[in-house]
Amino acid sequence: MEMQMQVRVTEDGPYRVRGVPLVRTAVVESAYGEPIGWVTEEPIDAGHAYSLCRCGGSSTKPFCDDSHLTNGFDGTEVADRGPRADRMHVYSGDGVEVTDDPSLCTHVGFCTTRRTHVWEMIHETDDPEVKAQMLAMISRCPSGRLGQRPSADAAEVEPAFEPSVVVVRDGPLWIRGGVEVIGADGEPYERRNRVALCRCGRSRNMPFCDGTHDEIGFRDVAEVGVADGDAGEDAFSSRPGGRPGPRR
Repeated sequence: MEMQMQVRVTEDGPYRVRGVPLVRTAVVESAYGEPIGWVTEEPIDAGHAYSLCRCGGSSTKPFCDDSHLTNGFDGTEVADRGPRADRMHVYSGDGVEVTDDPSLCTHVGFCTTRRTHVWEMIHETDDPEVKAQMLAMISRCPSGRLGQRPSADAAEVEPAFEPSVVVVRDGPLWIRGGVEVIGADGEPYERRNRVALCRCGRSRNMPFCDGTHDEIGFRDVAEVGVADGDAGEDAFSSRPGGRPGPRR
């Protein structure tokens, strides 16, 4: 029988992954520095089972090289184990509700532009163009901080993802497609379509990413293999964060 796809957090150690394809991507920015999309994904040959660095110190990123054994890494999990629905705020618009769990924010910035942000746009959703743009922005959120549904009694509308572990350049591990994440104590976290796990080793919401990688300048250029400045206007982002939405 095929083994279940899962990502398992180990105590002060790496993520043990089995049965989940591994790929890499990066944030695409506009000429104005706004996150606008994702680079076409590239597969990483990792086999059926592999270990991914969680401490941020590996010299073989994204894979673990046991640096956590000597660099004093403390990976204690502190994130709320409850369901997202218990934490989220709801913002109502014209035929749509935006749901927001700030505790999951990675600060990648797909929720903002230089002129507006999702929390303003929800009040302008009687305009079909504004509504469509807002929904597209929400769908790009890697952590699932932001979601949307047609009404309060309707199910959340999620982007369709095949199960995968996505290595985001200079950023988190993006777990997609409802892959199970299990804590070091053996207890599962809520299974969600979009999850962002810390790999810089410094998140204050372990095991989830909280954007600290941007604050500390976490870099991993070699993983994508494109030098900074080589891709023109839509170059890979030199940093995947720094544009948080409203905090609560």
